[in-house]
Amino acid sequence: MAAPEQRIGARVPRPRRLRREAWGFAVGSFCFLVGAIPFYAEWVGGVGVGITFFVGSVFFTLAAFIQLSLSGRRVPRGGTSHADFWDWWAAAVQFAGTLCFNVSTAVALAAAVADPTKLGAGWRPDAFGSVAFLAASAFAIVATKDRGELWDRDARTWHGTWLNMLGSIAFAVSAVGAYVDPDTGTLTSMFWANLGTLLGALCFLLAALLSRRTIGEEPAPSE
Repeated sequence: MAAPEQRIGARVPRPRRLRREAWGFAVGSFCFLVGAIPFYAEWVGGVGVGITFFVGSVFFTLAAFIQLSLSGRRVPRGGTSHADFWDWWAAAVQFAGTLCFNVSTAVALAAAVADPTKLGAGWRPDAFGSVAFLAASAFAIVATKDRGELWDRDARTWHGTWLNMLGSIAFAVSAVGAYVDPDTGTLTSMFWANLGTLLGALCFLLAALLSRRTIGEEPAPSE
């Protein structure tokens, strides 16, 4: 039988990884928030905005990978609780969404380098990533209904889950606003493209910061 201090030591990585997850989402959200501010865009130009969004997407992906690795650590199978099943799928789909953002921000950055004056140079949430975030948020809401069955009851909280859902909706609105009409060559709505990105990033930032406050203690082991 392992000594008490050994068992405690074995649980140390979990809160550390949780902290990295929260800070990863916070830094990524902050980058998207800043990148959506018009004054910042005018100051740094299309390339600077592209770099800001790409860096933010990388932090999002790193944080999403940590979240996925902590959500059961394997594809759900027989015996997996209802809450953990949806928690894993929420994390998996969100991770896929961040990869979509990696691609779209990289493409936008390359386009800005080629022509900083091009319409829409910078980045706005793409349709695939936005749909993935919406689906992930819906799965997270289902998982949060039975928080007591989660591998860690603080892995999902109602305020964090709904803030992420609101952020996902805002990103989806931004994606619609950033659609370029092929006939006119203009954005559907520059106002909503910018505002949706800003509000979505703000919601994810708040959710990350609030979750950071709830993970200081290791959950008690189940009997």
